[in-house]
Amino acid sequence: MLCLTATGTAAALGRAVSPASPIAAADVSYAHSPADGRAAKAAAANAVFTSQIVIMRAAGRAAAARDAAIAARAAAQRAEAAGAAAQRAARARAAAQRAAAAREAARQAAAQAAAQRAAAEQAAAQQPAVQQPPVQQVPAGTPQQIAEGMLAQYGWADQFSCLDSLWQQESGWNLYAENPSSGAYGIPQALPGAKMASAGADWQTDAATQIRWGLSYIQGSYGSPCAAWGHEEADGWY
Repeated sequence: MLCLTATGTAAALGRAVSPASPIAAADVSYAHSPADGRAAKAAAANAVFTSQIVIMRAAGRAAAARDAAIAARAAAQRAEAAGAAAQRAARARAAAQRAAAAREAARQAAAQAAAQRAAAEQAAAQQPAVQQPPVQQVPAGTPQQIAEGMLAQYGWADQFSCLDSLWQQESGWNLYAENPSSGAYGIPQALPGAKMASAGADWQTDAATQIRWGLSYIQGSYGSPCAAWGHEEADGWY
């Protein structure tokens, strides 16, 4: 049992207390009330317990807040990962769709090309065979004999006399004849002589090449040797 006197309480507090002071009275009262001391200790213990409970509850709330923050961050990370995965999946689907479209376009193009080839082959099979024109034989002999032999190929077999008169006047049937004024050359007096290259590369030295070109020129310009000779007689040239 705790038993304090007024003098003991004053000594414990380190100051002089008179027996009539309130402290002394409290001490005296406490010393004389053991139940009150127990109640005070119980109240103090209860206050400590209450403060511990408050601290524990605060700590629990802080821990819950930390856990909630961690959970929120984890949820945000999961949402971000899910969004990135969704974007990757969307890009993959778009790439697959483009690849499928390209394959379909290639298939259609191949089918169209095959159809066109088949149609072309069918059309070619239905076309009649092209008859190649017979190879014209070049008569041999003098320039006049060569020309007379070629006239029949143009349907002018009866017009050699007109052609003979025309080219006799133009060049004397000389395949090297050259007009010093105009530069006309050869038997038909082509102007310029290089025009006859369309009939053959040997136009400067071959009578048949010159005659072939000359007959083609007469056909295109006058229609026949006699018509060309008529122009020559009228105008002095053809």
